[in-house]
Amino acid sequence: MTMMKAAVFVEPNRIVLEDKKMPDVGPLDALIRITTTTICGTDIHILKGEYPVERGLTIGHEPVGVIEKLGSAVSGYAEGQRVIAGAITPSGHSNACLCGCHSQDGAGTKHGFKPMGGWRFGNTIDGAQAEYLLVPDAMTNLAPIPDGLTDEQVLMCPDIMSTGFSGAESGAVKIGDTVAVFAQGPIGLCATAGAKLMGATTIITVESVPARMEISRKMGADHVVDFTKGDVVDQIMALTDGRGVDVAIEALGRQETFQGALRVLRPGGTLSSLGVYSSDLVIPLGPFSAGLGDNKIVTTLCPGGKERMRRLMSVIESSRLDTRPLVTHRYKLEEIEAAYDLFANQRDGVLKVAITP
Repeated sequence: MTMMKAAVFVEPNRIVLEDKKMPDVGPLDALIRITTTTICGTDIHILKGEYPVERGLTIGHEPVGVIEKLGSAVSGYAEGQRVIAGAITPSGHSNACLCGCHSQDGAGTKHGFKPMGGWRFGNTIDGAQAEYLLVPDAMTNLAPIPDGLTDEQVLMCPDIMSTGFSGAESGAVKIGDTVAVFAQGPIGLCATAGAKLMGATTIITVESVPARMEISRKMGADHVVDFTKGDVVDQIMALTDGRGVDVAIEALGRQETFQGALRVLRPGGTLSSLGVYSSDLVIPLGPFSAGLGDNKIVTTLCPGGKERMRRLMSVIESSRLDTRPLVTHRYKLEEIEAAYDLFANQRDGVLKVAITP
């Protein structure tokens, strides 16, 4: 029996490195050797017990690696090829996929449909914080990495970049729009970059950490509002001469940021929600215009599949965005517990941690 190292959920507040049996490769699968992965904010929700997963599950959903073994029915790929797979791994043939909503593909799990849909790695099947990862429906999900791109250049593509961009896409940002992005963590920073790429000409971000404020400006922010120095809504309304914003992107997952995003919308504006919420949300009557403001509230689970990954890597390859500054710390897989401690407690200016087996 061949074993591998994997970061396993044991119980709330305990994710530990353990030996685990390497997975068997089915006809449509691919086994990839992980060369770089990372920790996501959603993994912290799992760690804290705020999002339930089975005990013994390998965590992580952001894989960069090399094909170790291909299933017998998989074609178009080669062992030894560098690849990524999205955090969302659609089958391509479920009802959700056939309706065009690939991110909500709940097929292929013993749990059936879950609210997080096609998010399987580290949710309903073993994930990427390990030496090896089994990728289901490999021909739908594996995307070759272009020559010349490093692991860290593409590390944000499986989730953070895809999620951040989807906030701008779901919000239908248009040329000339004014956009507010609440919180400049990794996803919020990518939402800022996505809004700029989609044509927003005024981008206002909300942040208080100086290092993140600086990166926010590099990602495309025209104004950075410090929420510790006055009411955020008042500051944003002043910057827009009282008009409000066309699109507000909520990228933190808290009641106060959701409510702030709603309050800064112009009539008919769109609130694009990216946050993962741990408790019920309350929609206040006034900012909601009693339901008569022609506003839209949209939620997004980032798209997956190989075409999404190809497009994101194309953005990186064309030098339209450099996400490497988001990687602030680097750990070996053997140090994963220390990496979780750093990331969960947001110490030392951490944004993203690169984990290398």
